Amino acid sequence: MENEALIRLSVFACLFLLFAGIETLAPRRIRSQPRRTRWVTNWGMTILNTLTLRLLAFGVPLLAVGAAMDASANGWGLFNQINLGVVPETIFAILIFDFAIWAQHLITHKVPLLWRLHRVHHADRDIDVTTAIRFHPVEIALSMFLKIGLVYVIGPSAVAIILFEIILNGTAMFNHANIKLPLGIDRVLRLILVTPDMHRVHHSVKRREHDSNYGFSLSIWDRFFGTYIAQPEEGHDDMTIGLQWQDDRPSKLGWSLRLPFSRR
Repeated sequence: MENEALIRLSVFACLFLLFAGIETLAPRRIRSQPRRTRWVTNWGMTILNTLTLRLLAFGVPLLAVGAAMDASANGWGLFNQINLGVVPETIFAILIFDFAIWAQHLITHKVPLLWRLHRVHHADRDIDVTTAIRFHPVEIALSMFLKIGLVYVIGPSAVAIILFEIILNGTAMFNHANIKLPLGIDRVLRLILVTPDMHRVHHSVKRREHDSNYGFSLSIWDRFFGTYIAQPEEGHDDMTIGLQWQDDRPSKLGWSLRLPFSRR
């Protein structure tokens, strides 16, 4: 779609700078590693992810947005068979895809092979706005295949997919950011959205805690399926983030890329 890439990049850049600025001026937690080292690695990983998707587009020309346009042109998918109207269809599509990402996230914690990939994200010893873009390229590719498949089943519009991905990226940066919301605002906001304090629990080294709060955007799925934990046992200031056995190596790009294939 025209200007799609520019719109996405503009929203991403504005939100990244906003959250990075807030956590720089008023961080929620004291960092355990230098931010510069971690940021180079996390940004390096997202650059590799972008290149992976670009390469994937050669073999699978129809990534999520293209697949939505193809499904619409051929009348494939549920929403292309029924007429709900633009607004209801877009809302339902965003809800369905948000639930799918929640379910995918849960599965990556339960299936050992997928966990080996996903633990690259959890290996970050600090959690801030760049943790939201720290994923292994193989996991990113698998996630895209999931979205493409779901697009052909559901048949959402290309606009709905763009909105969903913008919302997903924005909320992921928000809830990974090292920022502290006033307790009253956090209490109300987390009734619908995943807040930084809520998602931080998910990055605890404790198994019970990191097997909770799987949502990236909406908090309703964790509440409904009983995977919601309100606060970490040791409190946000004293909790340990990352993996139990790790050291400072997650700040190195090469180590992080090799992690899924290590004996750990």
